[in-house]
Amino acid sequence: MAETKNSKRDSKGIQRIVMGIAGLFLGCLFLFPIYILVLNSFKNTKGIFTDVIGFPNAATFTLANYPNAFEALEYIRSFMNSLMITVIATVLILLISAMAAWVLVRYKTKTSKINFFLFAASMLIPFQCVMLPLVGFASRIGIMNPQGLIFMYMGFGSSMSIVMFHSFIKNIPEELEEAATIDGCGSFRLFFSIVIPLMRTILITVAVLNVMWIWNDYLLPSLIINKPGWQTLPLKTYLFFGQFAKRWDLASAGLIMCIIPIIIFYLCCQKYIVKGITDGAIK
Repeated sequence: MAETKNSKRDSKGIQRIVMGIAGLFLGCLFLFPIYILVLNSFKNTKGIFTDVIGFPNAATFTLANYPNAFEALEYIRSFMNSLMITVIATVLILLISAMAAWVLVRYKTKTSKINFFLFAASMLIPFQCVMLPLVGFASRIGIMNPQGLIFMYMGFGSSMSIVMFHSFIKNIPEELEEAATIDGCGSFRLFFSIVIPLMRTILITVAVLNVMWIWNDYLLPSLIINKPGWQTLPLKTYLFFGQFAKRWDLASAGLIMCIIPIIIFYLCCQKYIVKGITDGAIK
């Protein structure tokens, strides 16, 4: 018996070591592109082409990339465009998706089941399948602007959000809502006073997931936004890659400035992501 217990402990210890090594390897693998990006943001063009992964030396080191990229990106304007679109789209996705999911959970009808199935099934449709018809339709009705882009983000972000909210709301006891209804609480007050406070973790989780993909999105804004003053940060960084010249030095610094805000936001909210997903999965 003692030998069996010792062998089990040894196997668990070996398994932890293997998992730790695998996790370390994957972490280094994912961080390697950021490592290259940071190093190259402090090199001139010659330094990037001569040694991509090496540290900059006295001949290749420069701090001019960041102010030059800041000016070329029109960083303040582009940042505010990205911030406005991301915040408004995320808030609307959270509000509409949470209300829709609550109705689908609490009103148990065949229609609600069909609607939930349609929302879940729409997640399987690739964006490329609807890209060209969407752009043609948007052009015909005149929404090739930031307002139209926000409206489209609401459509593309609602399906996943509704599915996540749906799983979470099913764990909220109906007795709380029934007690509030008996006390004379209407539907809107019931939702915003009782349900929303209980959904704090999943709201933050869904907000983080939507903020990250909307902030980093390039394809949809490139199709919808057609005026220079409306461009977001991902669109402006593309200007460093011309037909005849590519400014990798400025692009590296510009990309670092683009990802820093979203990294800070993610680090501040990361503890809620796993908690929100597990709370929604456990029934």
